[in-house]
Amino acid sequence: MKAWIIDVSMGYGHQRASYPLRELGEVIHANDYSGIPEKDKKSWLSGRKFYEFISRFKSVPLLGWLAFRVFDHFQRIKDYYPKHRASQPTLQLKQVYYTLKKNLGRHLIEKLKKNPLPFIATFFTPAFMAEEFDYPGDIYCVLCDADVSRTWAPLRPKKSRIKYFCPNNWTLNRIQTYGVKKENVFFTGFPLPLENIGTENMEILKEDMRHRLFNLDPDKNYFKEYRVLVENHFGVLPQDSNHSLTLMFAIGGAGAQKKLGLEIIKGLENSIRQGRIRVALSAGIRKEVKDYFVFELKKMNLAGVKIIFNPKIEEYFKEFNRFLREVDILWTKPSELSFYSGLGLPIIIAPTIGSQEDFNRKWLLSLGAGVDQKDPKYVEQWLFDYLKSGRLAEASMQGFVEVEKLGVLNIKKIIEQCSG
Repeated sequence: MKAWIIDVSMGYGHQRASYPLRELGEVIHANDYSGIPEKDKKSWLSGRKFYEFISRFKSVPLLGWLAFRVFDHFQRIKDYYPKHRASQPTLQLKQVYYTLKKNLGRHLIEKLKKNPLPFIATFFTPAFMAEEFDYPGDIYCVLCDADVSRTWAPLRPKKSRIKYFCPNNWTLNRIQTYGVKKENVFFTGFPLPLENIGTENMEILKEDMRHRLFNLDPDKNYFKEYRVLVENHFGVLPQDSNHSLTLMFAIGGAGAQKKLGLEIIKGLENSIRQGRIRVALSAGIRKEVKDYFVFELKKMNLAGVKIIFNPKIEEYFKEFNRFLREVDILWTKPSELSFYSGLGLPIIIAPTIGSQEDFNRKWLLSLGAGVDQKDPKYVEQWLFDYLKSGRLAEASMQGFVEVEKLGVLNIKKIIEQCSG
């Protein structure tokens, strides 16, 4: 074991980042571990319940939108230009440190001090805990979005020893504007699952890409223009794919977009019945979301739609990643799954929830690795137009080429060098 991996079970983002890092050591949920004090557990639980409530409440006409705008105001990310230093702490950051003064997390840090391995947090609060309570080992924090707010940097960034793993150049530059020292910032890429990549040679991913591109470019319009680029990366493409054209819609941890999933199914119903496309719904760990889809699909008498669900999050991620090898198109709100564009998955971007997702969307569009969704009612028209034109094949290649994929291996190397 090379490190402690610390996440929080709030939504999927921070746990999706920690799951591939299990290669380096034990994963511990800061808000739900064996022996956690009841006071700490209640503090974390209240924050989680509020976030899930406000995410779902946003769909309520007018009142929900206004409530979410107020909430999001306190965690918003400011525009990068005009450039300016923003080292002054925000109200949200001050609130985080106020909870630390009440000893939130001290029990966990004292427990881990007995074996002070490198401490890798995928959420800012555990990283701040480790520093405030004098954890003797190295402290790292994985940034989980394409841009981050001031809350991700510590209260006194110039004096901090927390080191940051950045998924892209946007976060690499942004975190330094908050006062974090340059030597404490590393570009690694987001930790994508190695079971979908392979070794540094990316043999698994490249084999999957050969079949994915075959499905995404049925009329070879992209291939005609970029044949040399494609064959330089993947060799000669197969004469047929090892799976039928497959789209996955992934629902976030709060389950707020399950109705959109049903709209997509209804919009593609004829194509599903005809076998033109296979659709999977990723329901996550929420049984009520799975049950909702099972009920609606039964009403439609529509078989063949796969539902990915497991109440245990590690098992859910395992099944999700396994099935992802057969997915050609990923439809999702621009969460941490935006970085899965690095696996050559063109992203159809669902409506955003929160400031960080607005920036994830901008990042995907700037790379050309994603496209905004159009009216789900007419998805059968615009989706197959995108396929015929080669637009989704282009988005697949843009993500594969532009997005760093070896985050886990890069993080491992940095830890070994710093510990060496």
